[in-house]
Amino acid sequence: MAAQEHPELEKNAWKRFWQKRQYRKQARQTARAGAAKAAKQTAAATEKAGAQAVGFIKRHPVGVLLALACVLLLFMMQFCSSSLVTLGNSGAGAVGATTYPSKDEDILGAEAAYADMEAELQNYLDTYESTHDYDEYHFDLDGIEHDPYVLISILSVFHEGEWTLAQVEGTLEMLFGRQYILTENVVVEVRYRTETRTDSEGNDYEVEVPYNWYICYVTLENKNLSHLPLELMGEEELSRYALYMSSLGNRPDLFPESAYVGKYITNPPADYDVPEEYLGDETFAAILGEAEKYLGYPYVWGGSSPATSFDCSGFVSWVINHSGWDVGRLGAQGLYNICTPTSAPRPGDLVFFVGTYDTAGVSHCGIYVGDGMMIHCGDPISYANLNTSYWQSHFYAYGRLP
Repeated sequence: MAAQEHPELEKNAWKRFWQKRQYRKQARQTARAGAAKAAKQTAAATEKAGAQAVGFIKRHPVGVLLALACVLLLFMMQFCSSSLVTLGNSGAGAVGATTYPSKDEDILGAEAAYADMEAELQNYLDTYESTHDYDEYHFDLDGIEHDPYVLISILSVFHEGEWTLAQVEGTLEMLFGRQYILTENVVVEVRYRTETRTDSEGNDYEVEVPYNWYICYVTLENKNLSHLPLELMGEEELSRYALYMSSLGNRPDLFPESAYVGKYITNPPADYDVPEEYLGDETFAAILGEAEKYLGYPYVWGGSSPATSFDCSGFVSWVINHSGWDVGRLGAQGLYNICTPTSAPRPGDLVFFVGTYDTAGVSHCGIYVGDGMMIHCGDPISYANLNTSYWQSHFYAYGRLP
């Protein structure tokens, strides 16, 4: 039995998927153009920026309180990067710096449009076997999902000021194409079947007849929307993205089912006081003093400074580099590699985990502070109890810095 890949048989999965979408998109654009024309005939004059801020405060008092609660965090981040957006001295300035600038209808419309693309992709995969004509199928598919606050924060960075759904359609498609990588590969095997034939004298005989057997391998990779800012943004843009995520655009009411609402708003991490006796160690005191500066900062994939916020290894690297070490920016595995494993951890040691997401080797790290607790860049930066079932199931090792 021979198997061979046939590039000429490989289908451009995205091309077919997007062609179907284009027909629907054109129909929507036609309908939208008619609606926009009618709207222009009755549109009022544009409100001034100050009036918009006042209007927002009246409409969303809870969001304003949330924004003001973030002011200290924002000023701390501002001092760490000259490129960060300048904040005003007033409460309205703080609101504006962290608030999604667009109208609810456009924000919700953008989220709905992205969710529609995901639903179309899911349907395309669900009906794949019935709409294709191969002999055998193999699927390796990541889940299809995203968080709406991540999406709207990215859009608000890429489109400064108040944006509309029509203005961000191209960005939505770009993000979708980068988040979801769909590939198909068709392999043709030459197989044989036994056929009975009759010779000229009327005698039956069997022969082995070759035929092609088509096997289609379909793969969908979800690169995680929250990982894209690192690929697409510079430091200033990452800073603005971190600001939006730290406050959820001051709109926790927009997407109450988002996990971020629970993490940041309704059930924020509990406070924790490290016992005073541990601070007699000057090295640990320096580590803890630096680490606690960033409590509450949001998790940003690839982030490695207060200006952009942090991911887990970026946070640990920053803290130890500002507490007497000089190890550069290391990943979780790299930090483990420079440590000496220990079974008797003490405050200031590092703690490492595996399997917290789909990657080989060490996947997460934090700083041990004693009594079964660590400070780490979870989501957001916070203290965590190492004795919970989650951390116990992923625990790998403690490590002592050189």
